Amino acid sequence: MKELDIEFVRSQFPAFSSDKLSNKAFFENAGGSFMCKQVIERFDRYFKERKVQPYGFYESSILAGEEMDSARTRMAEYLNVNTEEVLFGPSTSQNTYVLAQSFLEKFESGDEIIVSDQEHEANAGSWHRMLNKGIKVIVWKIDPNTGSLDINDLKNLITEKTKFIAVTHCSNIVGEINDIKIISDIAHKNGSLLIVDGVSYCPHGLPDVNELGADIYFFSAYKTYGPHQGVMVIRENAKKALTNQSHFFNSNYSDKFMVPAGPDHAQVAACNGILDYFDEIFEHHFSSGEMLFGGNKPKNVAKLFRDQEIKLLKPILDYFRNNNKCRLIGPGDNVSRAPTVAFVPKNKSPSNVASDLNGYNIMAGAGDFYAVRPLKALGIDPEEGVVRLSFVHYTSEDEVTKLINSLDKVL
Repeated sequence: MKELDIEFVRSQFPAFSSDKLSNKAFFENAGGSFMCKQVIERFDRYFKERKVQPYGFYESSILAGEEMDSARTRMAEYLNVNTEEVLFGPSTSQNTYVLAQSFLEKFESGDEIIVSDQEHEANAGSWHRMLNKGIKVIVWKIDPNTGSLDINDLKNLITEKTKFIAVTHCSNIVGEINDIKIISDIAHKNGSLLIVDGVSYCPHGLPDVNELGADIYFFSAYKTYGPHQGVMVIRENAKKALTNQSHFFNSNYSDKFMVPAGPDHAQVAACNGILDYFDEIFEHHFSSGEMLFGGNKPKNVAKLFRDQEIKLLKPILDYFRNNNKCRLIGPGDNVSRAPTVAFVPKNKSPSNVASDLNGYNIMAGAGDFYAVRPLKALGIDPEEGVVRLSFVHYTSEDEVTKLINSLDKVL
C-alpha cells in the first residue's frame, strides 16, 4: 500500500516553516486549511503580472483570462464533470443564497423540499427561508443521540411534490460521511434533484461528482488549501430548474449565469494552485503500475489523503472512547467519518478547553461553527457549543500524540 510522504507534503505548505507557527499544532482545519505554496505562487504572479481586466486584446489580459479558464477546466477534470458545469462564486453561503432565488422563480406554492438537520447553515438557511414564499420545507431529522441520518426516514419523507433534497456530504460537527450515492438514487427515482454540501468533505479528497450522482455539489476552496472562493457544480439537468441570476446578457454563459457580482479574477486563477499541488502529490507518489485506480489521478490522490487521515484518527477516537469526561459527537469509527471530531466536555466550557489547549500550543476551536440547527437537535446549547478538533492529511503523527497528551492535561 502506498503511504503518504508526510515530509514532502509539509514542505508544500509555508506555514510549517513559519517561526510564528513553530511548535504549534493546527487542529482547526475545518474552519480553513493552510494554503499550499502553489496557490501563493499563483497569487504572486497574478498580482504582479496579470492584475488587469481579463479576456482582452493584450498579453497580460489574455493570460489572465486563460489562467481563469484553466482553473475551471482542471477543476472539472478533478470532479469528473463537464467544464460548463463548474462555477466559482464568492462563498458557499452566497452560492446557495443565489441558488435559492433562482429556484424560487420556477417553484410554485405548495412545492416541497427536504433539508437535513445535519447541515451547516450554508446548506440550510437559504432553503428554510423559502418557507416565506410558500414552499413547504420538510426537515430530515437526525438521531438526537448519535447525530446520524437514517435513510429510511428519508424514504418516508419524500413525495411526488419534492423538488429537491439538500444534504451534507459530511457534517462539520457530526463528522459522519453520508452515503450520497444511495441518497441520489432515492432522489432521482422520485424525479427530485439532489443538492450536496461538500465543504467539510472535500479537504479530504475531491470526489467524483458524476459517480456520486449529485445534481448540485459545492465546496469552499479556502478549506481545500486555496483561496476564499466557493466552487459549485451544477449538472446540465439541474440547470433546467434554474433561472439566470446575473446580468440579462449573461444568461447563456455557464460560468456567469449564477454569479450576480461576477468572479474575483485573481482568486479564480489562484484555484489552479490547488490542482498544481494535487498534481505534484500524484507525481511524487506514483509511477505507472503503482496506482490503485489506474490512471485516475483524483482518486489516487484522495486515497492517499484518506488513508493517512484514517490512520491518525484512530488514536484520537480511542482516546474519547475511553474518556468519561466528554460526550463525543458522531461515530467512533475512524473509517466512516472524516477527521473532524467535536465533543462536549462535562466539567469545563468548550471555550475554556480550547483556550487551555492553546496553552499547550494546540490550535483548536470552540463554538457553534454555524451548525446551530444540528447542535439544537443534539440537545446542545449553541451558546456553549462544542470543542472541535479537525485535521487533514498534512497533520503529523507527532502532532496527534501532542494533542492527546494535551487533552489529558486539560480535561
